Amino acid sequence: MQRRHFISAVAAAAAVSVSGMAVAQDTRPLRIIVPFPAGGSTDMVPRNLQDVLGKLLGQPVIVENKAGAGGSIGMAEVARATDGLTFGIATLSTHGVNPAVYTKLPYNAIEDFVGVTEIVKAPGVIVINPKLIPAKNFAELVAYLKANPGKVSYATPGNGTIGHMWGAQFIKATGVDMLHIPYRGAGPAINDVLGGQVPVYFDQVASSLPHIQGGKLRAIAVSWNERLAVLPDVPTYKEAGHPELNDPSWFGLVAPKSTPAETVARVQKAVAEALKDPAVKKRMDAQGMYISGTSSADFTKQIASEVAKMKSVAASANISVN
Repeated sequence: MQRRHFISAVAAAAAVSVSGMAVAQDTRPLRIIVPFPAGGSTDMVPRNLQDVLGKLLGQPVIVENKAGAGGSIGMAEVARATDGLTFGIATLSTHGVNPAVYTKLPYNAIEDFVGVTEIVKAPGVIVINPKLIPAKNFAELVAYLKANPGKVSYATPGNGTIGHMWGAQFIKATGVDMLHIPYRGAGPAINDVLGGQVPVYFDQVASSLPHIQGGKLRAIAVSWNERLAVLPDVPTYKEAGHPELNDPSWFGLVAPKSTPAETVARVQKAVAEALKDPAVKKRMDAQGMYISGTSSADFTKQIASEVAKMKSVAASANISVN
C-alpha cells in the first residue's frame, strides 16, 4: 500500500514537473505591433526593450511594424488578435488623438483594449529651421510669427496627428496665425523641414534630437516639467510662459481585451523589470525618453483620460478626419 502511494506521489510530481517544463519551454513568440514605420520614436521603444524582455519572459519577442492611417491599421490588428500573444505599442496618437479626430476608426481605444503599462513618457519639442526663421528663443519666434500672420507654415505627420494637435494648442496659446502643412508621415515632414520647404515642426524629442544636436534644427521649447539632460539649453514651455503646453507624449503597451489577465500581469511585470536594466535606461535616456512603468489598472484609466482630453482639444480647434 505504501509503495503504491509512493509511486502515485512520484507520478503526480513528475506530471507537475512536466507540466511546468512545458510552460517554461513555451517558445511561441510574443508579438509586439508598432503601428508606425520603423525608425521613428514609437519604433524605438519596443526595440530598446526587445532583448531584455525576451530573456525575462523566456520566449522570443518579435517587433512588427504595421503602419498606416495614423496608426489605425496596426491598432486594429492588435484589437482583433485572439491568440493571447499579440500586444501593441499605444501612443498619445493612437489612444488619445485618433479617437478624438477620426469620424470612422476601426477600433475603440477604450473598449477594445486593456492597458498593460505605460513604458515611457516622451517630451515634445517645437523646432525651426534656423536658415528660414532667425528666432533664437520662444519670445523671438512668437514675435516673428505675429509679424508675419498667415505667412509661416508648420509641418506635421498628417491631419489629426499629435503634431497637429500640438500645433493647434500652440497657436491657441500664443495667438499666432500659422498655416498647417500635413504630410503622410513623420519622415517626409521632417525631411522637408530639414530641406527648407517648411520652417516649423512639432515633434517628439526622440526623433528630432539628432538633427538638433547636429545643428540642422533649432529647438525652441520642450514640453516637460524641467529642462532635459539631452537639451540642457532649451527651456520648457512653462519657462517660456505657457505651462499649459507642458504636456508630454507617452508610449505604452496594450493588449486585446480578450487577453487573459494572468498574461497581462506577467508581461506587465516583465516590462517593469526590463525598465530597471541599466542598458535599457541608458538607451531611453539618450533618446530623450523618461521611464515610467505604471500598473495595468493605472494605464487603462490613463487611456480613458487622454481620449477625453484630446476630444476637448479637437473640438476647440475644429479638427476632424473622415
